[in-house]
Amino acid sequence: MKTYKQITPEMIQKDIRYLELLSHDFPNLAAASTEIINLEAILNLPKGTEHFLADLHGEYEAFQHVLRNASGAIKRKVNEIFGNNLREMEKKELCTLIYYPEQKLQLVKEVEKDLVDWYVITLNQLVKVCQNVSSKYTRSKVRKALPEEFSYIIQELLHESPMDPNKQAYINVIIRTIIETRRADDFIIALCNLIQRLTIDSLHILGDIFDRGPGPHIIMDTLCNYHNFDIQWGNHDILWMGAASGNDCCIANVLRLAMRYGNLPALEDGYGINLLPLATFAMEAYANDPCEYFAPKIAPESSSYNDKTLRLISQMHKAITIIQFKLEAAAIRRHPEFDMDSRLLLHHIDFKRKVFQLDGKDYEMRDCLFPTIDPENPYQLTEEEEEIVQKLHKSFTGSEKLRKHMKCIFRYGCMYNVCNSNLLFHASMPMNADGTLKEVDILGKKYKGEALLKRVGQLIRTAYFAEEDDPEKAFARDFIWYLWCGKNSPAFDKSKMATFERYFLTDKETHKEVKGYYYTLRDREDICDMILDEFGVEGEHRHIINGHVPVKAVKGEKPIKANGKLMVIDGGFSKAYQPETGIAGYTLVYHSRGFQLVQHEPFTSTQKAIEEGQDIKSTTQIVELSSQRMMVKDTDKGRELMVQIEDLKKLLVAYQNGIIKERGI
Repeated sequence: MKTYKQITPEMIQKDIRYLELLSHDFPNLAAASTEIINLEAILNLPKGTEHFLADLHGEYEAFQHVLRNASGAIKRKVNEIFGNNLREMEKKELCTLIYYPEQKLQLVKEVEKDLVDWYVITLNQLVKVCQNVSSKYTRSKVRKALPEEFSYIIQELLHESPMDPNKQAYINVIIRTIIETRRADDFIIALCNLIQRLTIDSLHILGDIFDRGPGPHIIMDTLCNYHNFDIQWGNHDILWMGAASGNDCCIANVLRLAMRYGNLPALEDGYGINLLPLATFAMEAYANDPCEYFAPKIAPESSSYNDKTLRLISQMHKAITIIQFKLEAAAIRRHPEFDMDSRLLLHHIDFKRKVFQLDGKDYEMRDCLFPTIDPENPYQLTEEEEEIVQKLHKSFTGSEKLRKHMKCIFRYGCMYNVCNSNLLFHASMPMNADGTLKEVDILGKKYKGEALLKRVGQLIRTAYFAEEDDPEKAFARDFIWYLWCGKNSPAFDKSKMATFERYFLTDKETHKEVKGYYYTLRDREDICDMILDEFGVEGEHRHIINGHVPVKAVKGEKPIKANGKLMVIDGGFSKAYQPETGIAGYTLVYHSRGFQLVQHEPFTSTQKAIEEGQDIKSTTQIVELSSQRMMVKDTDKGRELMVQIEDLKKLLVAYQNGIIKERGI
């Protein structure tokens, strides 16, 4: 960073227009120098704590709990602060209060005999926790996070030391007055929310918010109101973005997955999607079809559906699956450049013999009832199916809640992100067998690596935001569907999506989806370094962070690969994956002292967390520790602040030499 003596009048003249604009915010020497002092102080604070989560798949209760307990960080801080001064049960009760203040307060009032005494003790404890979690931030940053109605009081409590007898008396008066004015409940809630907010400085979601679990809309509501986050789009997010853009193939896939996992409330209650036309059609068209292989994947103990409803969902599931195959066939024929003719499968069914024929071989079919397929023209939608598609299209594109969430996911999301020497993307980087980046043809031009992800991101935005007369709009809308299931998609990168085979063919060899080369090559440190170089990621400790492929911890698979250069943090938040992974998700935590990977056990329920104090059992593994504590100056934000300081120094010299006149003196 240049000193004042190194700043010449020529340098100032070069930036004079910008400096004149800057002078409106800092109109004199005093204002500019004060800001320099402030920014220099910020540079020397510890870096904020970043949390990385992936593949949430609608599991909103577990996700919200992990945010509330900061992946176990709040519990750890409570243990550090109070140690043996509190019993384990008291610390557990305090943690539960911090996580769920409104609900816990109601329970306390039902059993606590001396509520005033409880308020005094609890408020003092919460102040101590709040002082601890706010210590790494400037007063200005903490002040911005404070609830307006209690801002002044909280500031007074946070910045007064109880070690001074006079100050302790002052604190006691404040707390007593809060209780006497009957604001204790509101104040406790405000403090607890502040602790949650300050414990996680920034949140990175590495894709797949949607599908499988019951509450993707609730997760999106939480994120849209969160203080600092970003999203790297996953294939399931892109599928929903395609549905919101009006791609009928994406709409059918979204509906099929909802039926497969029995998540109708997410569609109907969450997004106001009208499923009645599909239900009416399915009941009539598949009245004589048992649809046994289309029963939703719901554990009996967690199902709220009766047998009649399960039967209806199965019928709707099969109906939308067949519609999906027909719609996808039309998209494949529109775009021979997608090279997906191998996914045209309905015409390989021998309806008389009830077998599937491919390459001269017969495959046994476990279901061969197709009341809506014309063997002479298997990819033609019936009139009723066409009507269903039109109504569903209107319902998705007209959903106000879906539009709101799409606005959020576009505003805070992208295909990849580079943050503090970490390259974040959901799934894959298309590669050749020799370890080179694969070139992917899009509209006659080849892209690879960073350029590919940028182009993909542009097309997704074009599909959603461009006017209908935009020449790229129609292609972009279909390309979103390709990103969901195409072999060269960085969000998928497999040989095929074997949807038809898994539903209809008994031969499990046909179900296999061969992963792209990236999924094995990424175990090599040299490959990770090559990719990091491609994206311009610098730093002594740099990493790639992915989700998408569940880590089978139960079989001994490790999430840390390539000698620590790559971390895969899909640990199975989705209950559907937990038998496969043996755990219930990861949180990667990056604080001022390094990386820690937090491995979560299955979450019971929010109700048990509140009533019984059941926390998620988590195991913390140290991934990488820094020899020196990382400060703000070591981060991307720190580098931005250094540039601001440099500009302010130029402004100071401009004032000192009369090049720009001071104002407001």
